[in-house]
Parts: sequence; structure tokens; C-alpha cells
Amino acid sequence: MSVHEVTRALPAIEVVRDRCRALAVLDAVLSRDWEARYYSFSAGWSETEEAASMSDGSGNEYSIVFSAAGAYARGFDHESEMSPYRVSPPEPWPGLFEGLPEALRAYVSEPAFTDEDGTPLATVCFWRERGDTEWGSGAPEPGAEDYGSAEWLFGVLVDGRPEAYKEFAEEYYEVDVDLDAVRHVYAQRPLTQDVVSALNPDVVLGDLDEELAQIGFPRGQG
Repeated sequence: MSVHEVTRALPAIEVVRDRCRALAVLDAVLSRDWEARYYSFSAGWSETEEAASMSDGSGNEYSIVFSAAGAYARGFDHESEMSPYRVSPPEPWPGLFEGLPEALRAYVSEPAFTDEDGTPLATVCFWRERGDTEWGSGAPEPGAEDYGSAEWLFGVLVDGRPEAYKEFAEEYYEVDVDLDAVRHVYAQRPLTQDVVSALNPDVVLGDLDEELAQIGFPRGQG
């Protein structure tokens, strides 16, 4: 699946945002060690922006910023032939950011998404402005094989099914994952102790209060 196929499969911005929040909540319950988590979400990334992120702990990651202007997503596969480090000095793959709207262009050089020298950490990029009917992406020049990194980086998010998260989490965290509990979170229903216990019997709902506030996810009464 190419980046163009990924963008065609993605729903509206708000649906993607809700999926990102659900992934972050589920990971917060399954992994109490923040450093070991795959997905996270910050509803207060800035005063006007929210951000979702993924990190596999092996140098591969993605970030999605949600703002009044729209959404900007970048992914980095450190083994991709489209890596900026394929040349010296490093530089983005030609065409990667082609067509990026001016309202979202500042994210290319955002320090959180670049290395210490300001090189954008991106091998995949796509976006959607508010009011657009579809997601857009650049027109990377041919000449490299990225081995479907857009698909595997964003696969669970694009799939959108609770079953996809269950399959991922059981492999990544090596635990059994309750599908009904995952469905509850994906539906954006308030998190309760029953749901938490179904996912991780060692976690108390109150332990998640700070993280639920950071993610901007509703908390139930019990």
C-alpha cells in the first residue's frame, strides 16, 4: 500500500483524531510504562494544537498534528530508501512535501519532527486542510523502494477496526486483549473500571486520570 492508497483509505480528520485518541488510551491501559508505549496523544500539544504519535522503540515513528488549519502527518521509517540520510548532508526525498499547503508547511521544520540539524525526519507525509474532501500527499520522485512503509507505519490507524488493534497489541505486548473492551474505547465511550480491568486487571481507573486528561478522553464513574 503506497502513501496514495493510505490517504484514499483515511476518513475525515475528526474520525482520524478519535482513532488516535482510542489507540493512546488502550496503550495507556496495557502499558503503564510510558517509554514502552507504541501510541500516545496530547490534547494540549500547544494552546491551539493536538498531536498523536507512534514510536516502536526501534527508530520508526509518526506524528499527526491536528489544528484549526487541518491535519499534518509525517512518518519516519529509518530503514527506508527514502530516508534523508541516504545522502550527505541529509535532505528530504525529492517531492516528498510537494503540494503541502502553506497553512501546514511550518510543520516540516517543527523541531519535534526534525533532527538536531533541522533535517525533517520523514519518509512519508500527508495532510488535509479543513474543508477539504480528501487527504493529500506529495509526489515523491521515483527511484527508491520504501517497501510499503506508509502502510505498516499507519496500518492500525488506517484499518480503523478494533480487531486490528487487538491483533497488533497481542503481538506487541504479548498479552490477551479483550475485544469488547477495545470496541468500547474505539466508540469513544467513557472509560470505566470494568473496561480497564478487562484490558489489564492490574490497573485501577484512578491511576489513569492524568493520562485521560492529557489525551482528552472521557472518564466514567466506575
